[in-house]
Order: sequence, then C-alpha cells, then structure tokens
Amino acid sequence: MAKGESPFLGVLLNFDLYKRNQGRLARQLTAVTFALVLFFGAWTLSQGLLANYDPAIRTGVPLAIAVVGVWFVFRLVNYPRFADFLISVEAEMDKVSWAARSELYRATIVVLVTMFFLGFVLLAFDIFWQWLFRWIGVLQV
Repeated sequence: MAKGESPFLGVLLNFDLYKRNQGRLARQLTAVTFALVLFFGAWTLSQGLLANYDPAIRTGVPLAIAVVGVWFVFRLVNYPRFADFLISVEAEMDKVSWAARSELYRATIVVLVTMFFLGFVLLAFDIFWQWLFRWIGVLQV
C-alpha cells in the first residue's frame, strides 16, 4: 500500500472530498451513471422479486439499498485511487482534438454509404450463390 493511502473501508466512512476541484466533470458523470444503475436496479427489485411482498417491504428494502448505494457511490468517486484515475481521464479528454461538425457529417455520410454499398454487395453474392446452388442441385426449391 502506498504511503499516505488509507484502506478502502477507512475511506468509506470518511466525509472528506478528495481533491475537490480536480476531475469534477468525470467524477460527477461517473457518480450519476452509477446512481442511475443503482436506482433502476432498486426499482426493478421492487417491481419484480419483491412484487408479492407487503408494501413496506416492497418499498423499504429497495429504498435502503438505494440509500446505502448512493453513499457507496459518493465515497467511491472520492476514493483516492479511483478519483485519481477519473482526474487523469478528464485531463486526457481535454487533450483530444474533436472533429468539427462539418467533418463529422462528411464522415458519417461516408460510413453510411459504405455500409449500404457493402450490404447490397453481400445481397448480390447471396442471390448469386443461391441461384448457383439451386442450378447445380445442391439446394432444393
């Protein structure tokens, strides 16, 4: 373990924010994504597996899981190793040179035209081989 790094369970109960202003966007988007997955999972649990139980259990258990999960997600994005990774991701994404809108449109059109062309070529090959195999008697009509 690196010097100055605390174990995960110790960090889990901590209220401090790790490097508060660094990698903010990547950390927020990661937390929102994890929270959405958690909430959809809790909702699915209440509508599926717990659907036949008492309403208190049907809402209480998923709510408890969601509350514990939100705290876990909050602590996860502030866990030093994971937070440093997200900070590095955001720093690298800032270095990316994104294509202009016109270049993006041109590239999309090229990809779509190529895909349709290849689809028609494969259709022609398929029709040809079916005709050939029926003609020589390998395929039955």
